[in-house]
Amino acid sequence: MTSAPSIDLSAIPDAQRAAVLALMETMAALTEITWRQEHLIAELNHALHGKRSEKLSEDERQLAFEDLSIALAEVEVRKDHLVARIGETTAARPAPKRTIGNLPTALPRIEEIIEPDSLICPCGCGVMHKIGEDRTERLDSVPAQLRVILTVRPKYACRTCTDGVTQAPAPSHLIMGGLPTEATLAHVLVSKYADHRVS
Repeated sequence: MTSAPSIDLSAIPDAQRAAVLALMETMAALTEITWRQEHLIAELNHALHGKRSEKLSEDERQLAFEDLSIALAEVEVRKDHLVARIGETTAARPAPKRTIGNLPTALPRIEEIIEPDSLICPCGCGVMHKIGEDRTERLDSVPAQLRVILTVRPKYACRTCTDGVTQAPAPSHLIMGGLPTEATLAHVLVSKYADHRVS
């Protein structure tokens, strides 16, 4: 990798120095990501067309391709986040809570909508109307495939009275607030302790 040209920061006004420093850091991070992408593409080409490619079975070749594709997608997501940061201010912000969008967008998603048992207002004045929803993402595992299960729980409220909001309860998870589903955890445990594939 080539090093970025040095800039005399003392010649830049104080008001703009922080923005220039942020741009320099972002440029260095993007350069590193570009190098990583080139490395992953070279690995992919080697896995598909290298000398060992004749010795790999079709399943092994497909697994290598999927692993490298996932790694490449993760690098692309990181690059998109850095590019989006260029336009943002450099003011300090509190650390955000985990929200949807943390998992790679290239992964397939299965959306589950969990409705309440009844949409009739408890006071009996009519049917409740949707006022919002909570969305959570968890990483699920299908053998040799990763996907995201998106759980949607719509919120309903009555337009006539103010007796409250109705929403279906969240499904229970093995790890509260955790990203992996039960299938993902089972896959990791079997791979580590039965198949000895995870270090």
